[in-house]
Amino acid sequence: MKLKPIRTEQDYQNALKRLDLIFDAPINTKAGDEAEILSLLIEHYENEFYPIEAPDPIEAIRIRMEELNIRQKDLVGIIGGKSRVSEILNRRKRLRVDMIRALEQKLHISASVLVGNYQLVK
Repeated sequence: MKLKPIRTEQDYQNALKRLDLIFDAPINTKAGDEAEILSLLIEHYENEFYPIEAPDPIEAIRIRMEELNIRQKDLVGIIGGKSRVSEILNRRKRLRVDMIRALEQKLHISASVLVGNYQLVK
């Protein structure tokens, strides 16, 4: 087990290949320890060079709807009537505080995600 920091793209690719080989190694073995440490090094490199940004509020709502198998009509009464739900999901109107609170409760989406800025369609 010769571990070193991942500093380059080539180091990263080599680390991924090695982890692929030892991924299923038993815990508390030499290979298992190497896999655990290697995954931490890879995660650190990915967080620095391949950050994943949070989705905008509308995309977050759509993702959660898909996860929960909720349709647009299921949001009627939560964030308003049928036309209001359509306006929100089609980015014609902004979410209001009362809508954000209701969505946080019903869909379990963090308010910090829902208050994010997004572009409206004109």
